[in-house]
Amino acid sequence: MENLEGRLTKLALKGDQRAFAELVELYKDKIYHLAYRMLNNRHEAEDVVQETFLRVYRNLDRYDDKQKFSTWIYRIGTNLCIDRLRKRRPTYSLDAEMNDQEGIDGYSMIPSDNVTPETELLLSETQSLIYEAIDSLPVKYRSVMILRYLQDLSLQEISDVLDMPVTTIKTRVHRGREFLRKKLGPKL
Repeated sequence: MENLEGRLTKLALKGDQRAFAELVELYKDKIYHLAYRMLNNRHEAEDVVQETFLRVYRNLDRYDDKQKFSTWIYRIGTNLCIDRLRKRRPTYSLDAEMNDQEGIDGYSMIPSDNVTPETELLLSETQSLIYEAIDSLPVKYRSVMILRYLQDLSLQEISDVLDMPVTTIKTRVHRGREFLRKKLGPKL
């Protein structure tokens, strides 16, 4: 994968549109899922994906090939999500609880190659509880937990993406886990 990324990146730097299109294909779903998990809004997640690839395209000449391409693109996507979260005003709505109709939530609407209506309905209650708990985390813990457990990045990769020391990432993962343990303990 890394070798493929490196070749595609070098070709894209030379102006090869097909190579850049391949990079988009490799990462569009991953960035979408990251953005959706952080923003909980399909339209905003789609906007973040577009903006991420626009920034990658415009700044491809700034890419440092000594670091992994995935780290660089995740950093761009994560920063765009964090910017959007900062700009949001807290919204308090009495209708917010209506999203929990019959155990179906926004996560079951995430597009996937193999998802059918039947499999959407078969999402486990435990998975829904965990997603809800992750959503309730403060942003600084939520981004780390999503990158660690939903995107399967290593602590070092998260450190690179968020531009923070690994020790800070470890602390946030630990505190995020503690928060989830307290939140989910009575429910599981």
